[in-house]
Amino acid sequence: MFKSVYILVMDSVGVGAQPDAYKFGDEGADTFGHVTYGEDLRKIDLLLKLGMCKFTQNGKSCSPIGAWGRMKELSAGKDTVTGHWELMGVVTKKPMPVYPNGFPEHIIKRLEQETGRGVIGNKPASGTQIIAELGEEHCKTGSLIVYTSQDSVLQIAAHEEVVPLDELYRSCEIARKIMSGDDACGRIIARPFVGQAPNFTRTSNRRDFSLKPPQKTLLDMLFENGIKTTAVGKIDDIFCSQGISDAIHSHGNAECLDTVMSLLKQKREGLVFVNLVDFDMLYGHRNDKEGYFQALAYFNDRLKEIIANTDDETCLIITADHGCDPTDASTDHSREYVPVLVYANNIKPARLCTRNGFSDLAATVADLLGVKCDIRGKSFAERIKTN
Repeated sequence: MFKSVYILVMDSVGVGAQPDAYKFGDEGADTFGHVTYGEDLRKIDLLLKLGMCKFTQNGKSCSPIGAWGRMKELSAGKDTVTGHWELMGVVTKKPMPVYPNGFPEHIIKRLEQETGRGVIGNKPASGTQIIAELGEEHCKTGSLIVYTSQDSVLQIAAHEEVVPLDELYRSCEIARKIMSGDDACGRIIARPFVGQAPNFTRTSNRRDFSLKPPQKTLLDMLFENGIKTTAVGKIDDIFCSQGISDAIHSHGNAECLDTVMSLLKQKREGLVFVNLVDFDMLYGHRNDKEGYFQALAYFNDRLKEIIANTDDETCLIITADHGCDPTDASTDHSREYVPVLVYANNIKPARLCTRNGFSDLAATVADLLGVKCDIRGKSFAERIKTN
């Protein structure tokens, strides 16, 4: 058992298409394999040593220093909410609704009536592209830019000087109430931006308004058992604050990793759950292979600092929530296996194989923290051994 477990979610760093990827149009997806192909792998040396080497072309010859494996998603989806919920023990059997042709008229009318603003856009689009296309019109009219993607999401973009942040967040809360019942999409996302046409840029003031998990997650169970649960980044938003004792809304990978370092030095106990959003938001969705690899290299360097500050009572777990292959034609998520890498001081290398469900992670963390609870998943804690 450990006093603390840190879960670092490399948002979108999938490690190869699942057998059912064809159902999602994702045959051949391999985010990590494609991003690292042809690159200088010395820049991600620690990630490879921790087990990511097994997901590269020459992976058979490497010898990881920790426990490593991959996990298969069982939920009916490939989005952030679905992936994170399953990591915490909740499998979503019914797909969340998607809107490939935009949102129905009755939803748009209600949104306009209840926010007091018009709506423009209402179609699937890249976030950066749609503000380039409609940003100027939005600034002139004050209408909200509403758009979606292949995921179960309604996004509202607005210029911070046209629609103040508080109003944008209220508009998203209104949209969250509207998107219920059969239209209960996974997330409503506030997407503020600044600047002047044609040089609009999105800011770090994004906020996610997710559905509440349909049942108790590991976070709830730990919280009820007196174990501190610390959410870093957008984790608090993804779980609607349920089961979270301390929420730290850090922005971007660098700030989130700074927070991790601070918590390590404080010897924060319990579960520290971290989302590293930049892989997905800045590089996967923008089909930026080079930027994605550089983000991995940056994470690799920060991991060296993190591991150097990890004590014998702390366990570090690195995983992902889905894929988002920047080398394919799509700008959306991909149905992929995700890695699961476990490190602790003096850990004995172990092969975790392919886990049948992300929920195995939840069951494992419960065991590592010494909490007996009825959580979905098969624990692999017995394979996490130290000298």
